[in-house]
Amino acid sequence: MADEQFKAEVDAFVNEVWEDVVEDIRSLVRIDSVENRQAAEPGKPWGPEAYKALAKGLEIAARLGLEAHDCEGYLGYADLPGESETQIATIAHTDIVPTGIGWTVPALDVTRRDGYLLGRGVLDDKGPFVLSLYAAKFFVDQVARTGKKLPYTLRCLVGNNEETSMADVEWYLEHYEAPAFLFTPDADFPLICGEKGIFHGLFRTKGPVITDDSPVREINAGTVANAIPGQATALLRRTGVTALEGTEGFELTGYDDDVTQILSEGIGGHAAFPQGTVNAIGKLSSLLLDLGVTKGSEALDAFVRMVDIIANTSDGEPLGINSSDKVFGDLTMNAGVIRTLEDGSMTITMDVRYPTSIAIEDVIAAFERLAEEHGCTFEAGMSNPPFYMDPSLPAIQALLGTYREYADPDAQPYVIGGGTYARHFPRACAFGPNDPTKPNPDWVGIEHGPDEGVSEECLRRALKIYIVAIARLMELDL
Repeated sequence: MADEQFKAEVDAFVNEVWEDVVEDIRSLVRIDSVENRQAAEPGKPWGPEAYKALAKGLEIAARLGLEAHDCEGYLGYADLPGESETQIATIAHTDIVPTGIGWTVPALDVTRRDGYLLGRGVLDDKGPFVLSLYAAKFFVDQVARTGKKLPYTLRCLVGNNEETSMADVEWYLEHYEAPAFLFTPDADFPLICGEKGIFHGLFRTKGPVITDDSPVREINAGTVANAIPGQATALLRRTGVTALEGTEGFELTGYDDDVTQILSEGIGGHAAFPQGTVNAIGKLSSLLLDLGVTKGSEALDAFVRMVDIIANTSDGEPLGINSSDKVFGDLTMNAGVIRTLEDGSMTITMDVRYPTSIAIEDVIAAFERLAEEHGCTFEAGMSNPPFYMDPSLPAIQALLGTYREYADPDAQPYVIGGGTYARHFPRACAFGPNDPTKPNPDWVGIEHGPDEGVSEECLRRALKIYIVAIARLMELDL
């Protein structure tokens, strides 16, 4: 089916619809669809802004000719019914992480620059979501033209809670059968067949550590646990710190008559990919200890010393949890969000991506020991075990083979530290659209960071790959 004539039809389709694709991406990027459960209501379990993006995504799907359904606001789906009710599916998400700071372009709009799209969600995952809908539209048009249904039903799932807990797909799988096969365009090419285990936890001081007499008034950084913070701030009272001689990556500013602010500049990124990043929390904690401003409070000093350990390592070696296996590689960890609470107590989050060579119980035990040594508590949170699909499965080979034809004939599937929807389904994988073999200019940011961007060329090629790959999946015996 996917011969040269078919590929030529795909090329013509992508050229015809591309400007509509970009405008539909823009319509979603303009929605600040961060989870807000405090504002949740019936039909909007992840909050009103997240729901706006879900509704917009379903509106686009219906306009493109798909049968769109809102699943009580948890998520949605849009179908092209086939000869069989058995489903081949895609799943992408319309929620985002907070925009954060450090942007040089509007975060909630699409900026087109030198062949790139910039804006929160253009890569993760509103842009790829729109690609999934337009891939389905190709087949909507084909069915309308030929009058012949696809062998299987094509379902585009519209996620709305991926960036926090993926509770949307947990709800879905409690109410609907899983597709026969599914891929998520929420990662990198060539194909991701496995994902490390993911664990979140929280350190908390046992009481207030900042009082009216403390030299340190506040320490704050980060937006979400699964992002490495690029900036961190500390407010200092009457410290006499007037300069930071011999230090780089810090800015000292007056905050008010009695307070000085220190801004720590790191290199942000995704928690699953710490290479090349610098955690701004770790830089700041080390500076505060060097300045001696925490010594006036034993509890605060102990907490900052603990932070200095966990925020300045990405492999867990100081805690004795560094581990690696042949399939998943190294354990990684990230201290993502530090907060000073109203009562003067403090918290800091942990994100751990782990291989099969270590039990998550051993990771938790190491964190609990560290917390007790520094006068804190540790609360274990979300935990998902490692996930792996056999790359020899025909469906996996159909996707991989399509990518090889369009890009790299020697490409091989691999595993990642990131977490995608794929791990929740019995037969699934993550499949593009980002191509890590094509380096971006320095001014293009990564997912979860400022100036998040993606190449239009990569997106256009990904749309072609998705259409051809879906056609090949339709030919398999599922």
